[in-house]
Amino acid sequence: MTTAQKPATNEAAEAAEVLRAALTEVGIVLPSLGVDGASPALNLINLGRIRADVALRLAEALRGGHA
Repeated sequence: MTTAQKPATNEAAEAAEVLRAALTEVGIVLPSLGVDGASPALNLINLGRIRADVALRLAEALRGGHA
């Protein structure tokens, strides 16, 4: 790893926080959002399980409606 590269877990953690902030701006909370610690080299983010109504609000927000 060169000094210009970030460790995978840091990159995933930063991405998870950016996503959390963006979701918060549209009133959506994903309680289980976080870094997937089981596969740190893959930079995976775990979105977790959510209720159906939250999934619908997330879909609406992605479409630009911010319902």
